[in-house]
Amino acid sequence: MTVIEQERIRTGGLLTIDVSAVVRNWDTMRRRMGNGRDCGAVVKADCYGLGATQIAPALARRGCRVFFVAMPGEGIALRRVLPDPDVAIHVLTGPLDDGAELTAHHLTPVLNTPEQLAAWQTHAPGRPFTLHVDTGMNRLGVPLSAFMALPDSCSPAVIMSHLACADEPGHPLNALQQQRFATARARFPGAVASLSNSAGMFRGDDFLFDLGRPGIALYGGNPVPGQSNPMHPVVRLDLRVLQVREIDTAGTVGYGATRPVSPGMRLAIVAAGYADGLLRTLGDQGSGMIHGARVPILGRVSMDLITFDISALPAGSVCPGDYVTVLDAHHGIDSLAAEAGTLGYEILTGLSGRYTRTWTGS
Repeated sequence: MTVIEQERIRTGGLLTIDVSAVVRNWDTMRRRMGNGRDCGAVVKADCYGLGATQIAPALARRGCRVFFVAMPGEGIALRRVLPDPDVAIHVLTGPLDDGAELTAHHLTPVLNTPEQLAAWQTHAPGRPFTLHVDTGMNRLGVPLSAFMALPDSCSPAVIMSHLACADEPGHPLNALQQQRFATARARFPGAVASLSNSAGMFRGDDFLFDLGRPGIALYGGNPVPGQSNPMHPVVRLDLRVLQVREIDTAGTVGYGATRPVSPGMRLAIVAAGYADGLLRTLGDQGSGMIHGARVPILGRVSMDLITFDISALPAGSVCPGDYVTVLDAHHGIDSLAAEAGTLGYEILTGLSGRYTRTWTGS
């Protein structure tokens, strides 16, 4: 028995991640930026749960030279696999102390307050930094009025802001944030300007500026909700069937006895649950695919188990050891998220470490 086969029988699910699809998606987003502009990659939260150690080097080999992480620790870990100092790694929360670790690992802080700016210029004079201006999200960032009052000597390498409603094309805040960011950009015209996330890169040329910051689109999420997804699917998730049972007495299934079952129904119980990132809201809403047939989730999702109704399949066609597919090219992260009443971001980042992970195309 191979190591992979041994690993598979120790876990309840197989998570397959197509690294080459991530690279193709980055190519798509780079083309969106057009000539004369750059395209980075948001790889925070371990590449949205899919493995920064495997994915980021593949993007760097393809030509990506600008990466964004959320926390200093993520940046330090990323620098170990991207040692080239010409590859910029931006830490979105900025330094949480005097910034010594950031300088030691050649990380670029995203400074979000005048106080962070003053501290960085004191502790790391002459070192590059990114300045975040708040254009309307009211989260991180220097307020626009304070940003415009900064001295000429401030000299950021990059200025950035973040769109609050980029996935809603008609939302008036998009145009307002774009206008405010254009004003901020004029304050430091020598800095690289970055406004757009994945969805923002589809809002029009006025939103592109110098540097795009795609995130969810790289991992297969649809950056144009309501339209055909231009991105390649990245993940496949298969869940192992533990038991198949035929109901012989009327009753209910699962916690809370919320779903009745009747004689003759056949159920497949799989080895995954909300501890593995498959949300409780998928109960009676989600579905999977087995032997070419779509089968619904029946009853509540529990911590380690999910029940699928396989009554429509021929008797004996599903056996323990078979797999129910809940994520693939035909039923992607946005489809599963819609069934759960959430976002593809939450689905991806919630996929747990209990799956056997395999990276292909790297």
